[in-house]
Amino acid sequence: MTLQKISYMVVSVASALAFTAPALAATETPMQAAIHEGGQLFAAASLGVGGNSCMTCHRGGGRVDGMLPNGKQIPSLIGAAASFPRYNERAGKVITLGMQVNSCITNGLHGMPLSYDGSKMVALVSYLTALSQEKPIDLQGVK
Repeated sequence: MTLQKISYMVVSVASALAFTAPALAATETPMQAAIHEGGQLFAAASLGVGGNSCMTCHRGGGRVDGMLPNGKQIPSLIGAAASFPRYNERAGKVITLGMQVNSCITNGLHGMPLSYDGSKMVALVSYLTALSQEKPIDLQGVK
């Protein structure tokens, strides 16, 4: 294992430990429950293999800038959900937020894609959308 990979793993673990899911209220609504579950899934290594989670790249629960394993900086996920659906040049088509989530799970985490209407996908999309609360919708130049 290279020193770069070890330091990347240490930063990823530290980022995961620094993340705390929002506290639950005694009278949690179904939407709040979905967002909370999504935050837990985002931090869990259960979506992929090798002990990685979404926070391996998207640090601080997606609230701060992140980094890909190759060292490329990536922006925080705050406001990201407000930019979907969008055209993905690599895929050559318009994709939804759920499609992007599955791309990260299969390509980044080497996990199995989620069902688009399953509870895990609903929770992750709810969590990511909550990070975009009050952000303007941006559909790549569509007015």
